[in-house]
Amino acid sequence: LKKEDIYAVEIVGGTTRIPAVKEKISKFFGKEVSTTLNADEAVARGCALQCAILSPAFKVREFSITDLIPYPISLRWNSPAEEGLCDCEVFPKNHPAPFSKVLTFYRKEPFTLEAYYSSPKELPYPDPAIAHFLVQKVTPQTDGSSSKVKVKVRVNIHGIFSVSSASLVEVHKSDENEEPMETDQHAKEEEKMQVDEEQQKAEEQQQSQPENKAESEEMETCQADSKDKKVDQPPQAKKAKVKTTTVDLPIENQLVWQIGKDMLNLFIENEGKMIMQDKLEKERNDAKNAVEEYVYEMRDKLCGVYEKFVSEDDRNSFTLKLEDTEIWLYEDGEDQPKQIYIDKLAELKTLGQPIQARFQESEERPKAFEDLGKQIQQYMKAVHAFKAKDELYEHLDEADVAKVEKSTNEAMEWMNNNLNLQNKRSLTLDPVIKAKDIQAKAKELANICNPIVNKPKPKVELPKEEQKPTEPNGPLDGQGDGSGTQPREHGSAPTATDKKLPEMDID
Repeated sequence: LKKEDIYAVEIVGGTTRIPAVKEKISKFFGKEVSTTLNADEAVARGCALQCAILSPAFKVREFSITDLIPYPISLRWNSPAEEGLCDCEVFPKNHPAPFSKVLTFYRKEPFTLEAYYSSPKELPYPDPAIAHFLVQKVTPQTDGSSSKVKVKVRVNIHGIFSVSSASLVEVHKSDENEEPMETDQHAKEEEKMQVDEEQQKAEEQQQSQPENKAESEEMETCQADSKDKKVDQPPQAKKAKVKTTTVDLPIENQLVWQIGKDMLNLFIENEGKMIMQDKLEKERNDAKNAVEEYVYEMRDKLCGVYEKFVSEDDRNSFTLKLEDTEIWLYEDGEDQPKQIYIDKLAELKTLGQPIQARFQESEERPKAFEDLGKQIQQYMKAVHAFKAKDELYEHLDEADVAKVEKSTNEAMEWMNNNLNLQNKRSLTLDPVIKAKDIQAKAKELANICNPIVNKPKPKVELPKEEQKPTEPNGPLDGQGDGSGTQPREHGSAPTATDKKLPEMDID
């Protein structure tokens, strides 16, 4: 890419507002820089757009975004033939990413690949090493020659380099034909590394089509030359049938910047301890806040809604207890264990719970008495209607109605007695009767009276009318023995039977 090929330059980022930065960029490209984008939000918007493109939950327009590798990456390995180290730059600087390549090695035993950055001076940190990858379980061929090992290296979408897979190509030759004599050329090519590039995107594939065509043309040219040479050479022995199989090889990764397992487990354990410590601290603070909240709530209500339900002496002593607890919270009780706060709250509730219960009963008891009174009144109306020979209740048994009347009178007497006793009792004392007792009495009365009062009337069966059989007017079509007479059509000729009838005498 040349400077002349660039159509426009757009700059983003907060520092692009500096005039010196704009001037420097404009001078380098020889063009006026464009600042149409929001300098601060451009990166965030681009990240959001990239996330939306990668996410299956959003549908966005298709954008062609090509990431680049900022630093060149190389591989280094031991070479048995040259008895030294060999290296190769796999991904040069500004290479598109994500990208994969397949490297071919010829080995008889396991080997190690060392990945590192080729230009240490460009790195923001001093160590250029990336990782060591040990390709395991590499074995020679059956004839003792080196095995073909294909190693796939990849830079993923996040720019992270890795050896993703490795496979061994096993060659099986049949014994039917004579094998050709091996030459020394294979030994020379033992350390030759073949690079097969796999492109991921459609645009990259389109760009690579001309290169593939060129390679195919070269291959065809080589094949044509070899055919021309073979014409002048004597015929060789028949080649053996070759069958190849691929075996996946395990890879052991030793990442330079990765934390060791022991250290990682230690960090995980410490994290768990800190999470548990935070949880216990939250529970302790919640218990402390519960005590403080109860103190403020009860102190306000003792002079408000709870004033009629506590005696003056009890109110003064309880208020003093609440004030002492408040002072304790901000002094000695500032940092106490959780159980201390729980015990302190339970101690305060032993004094405040009876007051709260009396207030709650005073709110629920009148409604319970009212519901019981309505229920008694309903059953008494049913009894009076039965005595008045009302059609709605005339089907009831007299003994059952007497039972309803007796139960209703007992419930009314019980309600009046408890209501009188409760009205005479002071609100500062525990109630004579509680709302749950009144509700239980109403339920007991309903269980006795409802089955009797709501007993349905017996159904009266109406007499069924006897249906008289209808006589047929005549034989149906196609039925009968044919002996019956049929009406003669108008104008038809007389039948034989009509002719045999005696003639009528006319006076």
